[in-house]
Amino acid sequence: MVKVKRMNKVFITLLFLLTLLSGCVPGGKVVPEPDVEIPSSSAGSTVAQFDDGRRGFIITEAVNLDGATRRDFDQAVVFLNNRDFDQAIGLLEKLIETSPRVTAPYINLALAYRKVGKPDPAEEHLKIALELLPGHPVASNEYGLLLRKAGRFVEARNIYEQALTKFPDYLPVRKNLGILCDIYLNDLECAMTQYQLYNEANRADEQVKLWISELRLRLGQ
Repeated sequence: MVKVKRMNKVFITLLFLLTLLSGCVPGGKVVPEPDVEIPSSSAGSTVAQFDDGRRGFIITEAVNLDGATRRDFDQAVVFLNNRDFDQAIGLLEKLIETSPRVTAPYINLALAYRKVGKPDPAEEHLKIALELLPGHPVASNEYGLLLRKAGRFVEARNIYEQALTKFPDYLPVRKNLGILCDIYLNDLECAMTQYQLYNEANRADEQVKLWISELRLRLGQ
């Protein structure tokens, strides 16, 4: 699961531990939790790599979360986990009114709307998240799945590829791009490339190893 860490009342940070996220192909709910304080003079969205040897990255966004807003966000995540999507939608819609420049509520709203069979508002909120932070890996992964389900395969591919130009190590997007190329676009070379890159980063995924073997047979390798 992707975690969002609140860095006092001025910042939240999306912390991506890629070695832990390799199996989260459908995407993930964004969950805030307390962390250490950072200077409040910083502003805007920034992306940084870990400097301690871990594979991953951190996205920091400026935000102003008071106690009540924080509790609403936590409760919305509880509703999502409990599959109480209507309640989650109500809280998240209120949250984007108070924090319109933060991607997390838009992404979770999109997830909730997709789960209740409302792809149009799901797409609308994912577009906003991607306007706020182009190439956002979680938003891109969720959007690609939405587009794939709608049969908009070329658009899904574009979304995945745009995300990978900014976040090439985000494994859920890479795996889903491979699946898209393999099953829906019949682009076997693309699928092989994505599966192999994914496999190099996540040797534990036996399913992808099987897909690579099957693709080699289909490609006559």
